[in-house]
Amino acid sequence: MTDMPYDVSGELPLTITPRPGNPSGADRDGLCQWLRANRDWVQEQLAQHGALRFRGFAIREPIEFEAVAAAVDPELKNQYLGTSPRDALSDYVFNASELPDYFPIAQHCEMSFCATPPRLVFFSCLEEPAEGSGETPLCDFRAVWRDLDSDVRARFEAGGIRIVRNYTAPGGSRDDDPTMLKPWPEMFQTTDRAEVERQCREEGFTPTWLAGDGLRLESTQPVTREHPVTGETVWFNHLTTFHVSNAAGEYARIAAFRPSERHRAIHQMARDLEKRLRDQPSDERSMHSTYLDGSEFPDSDVEAVREAVWRNMVIEPWRLGDVVAIDNRSVSHGRMPYEGARRVVVAWA
Repeated sequence: MTDMPYDVSGELPLTITPRPGNPSGADRDGLCQWLRANRDWVQEQLAQHGALRFRGFAIREPIEFEAVAAAVDPELKNQYLGTSPRDALSDYVFNASELPDYFPIAQHCEMSFCATPPRLVFFSCLEEPAEGSGETPLCDFRAVWRDLDSDVRARFEAGGIRIVRNYTAPGGSRDDDPTMLKPWPEMFQTTDRAEVERQCREEGFTPTWLAGDGLRLESTQPVTREHPVTGETVWFNHLTTFHVSNAAGEYARIAAFRPSERHRAIHQMARDLEKRLRDQPSDERSMHSTYLDGSEFPDSDVEAVREAVWRNMVIEPWRLGDVVAIDNRSVSHGRMPYEGARRVVVAWA
């Protein structure tokens, strides 16, 4: 490694800041040059800590964020096979999510249900949210697996996980129901069914074309993956994110962590929504997760996972210009609710 011109502190994320007294230390181009020259060190720290945060480097525009991300990993990608609606801002930078501000995003490793999920995920804050809201929490999913009771782990290992997602037809709208998924052409960037089916084969999805031109995707996987560098076992799936109890389970904890009338009211709405969704056949919900054989997970096991996640979650406020690089093979991310202005953007490799 070349001389370290920055201060380094923390664990998750490991934070890199300009060193006081070094007038050129906050130079964004200098940071990019240093990252390219020390890529091996950066990758070692990502494997160890799970995430790096670059703070104080005057990142203000999507293209500036893209330059930092590319300096960490030049193989940025722009195909997105996930569920959140996202608008492109540059070749490789997107709005992190267009979901409503009150909607929590549970912890997940990006596109964990794909055969080839991203290695790294990058976020940057281009407009700070109000204090005490809108954070992008991180969680070490290696620790989540270690924290689960052995009997719970055994049931998940034996049963595996099956993910079902239902996408609306071309021209469909989510305006009346934020739980609905975007139209499938927005995800696959084509209306050609043969091309959609080809992409599905590549990523291990089983597509089913529905009446009314909708699309159901089914994918199956073990609940864990081995980290390709460290060999550690990682809880690696979207079980809680896609489970019918997701919104109510998250808001129960959000309302306890950050009590407010708004959070308590939304928690009650989420509980009512869950009751309605449980009356639907599980494969017809916008998204759901089950064991491989289609049977339901015990609610107590889903709650055990959620508890392990919240025990290991790190919630820290955004500062303008922050860039966070996440090892997507070990550390998850999510979003806390917020009100007012907030602009966080994303890239991945």
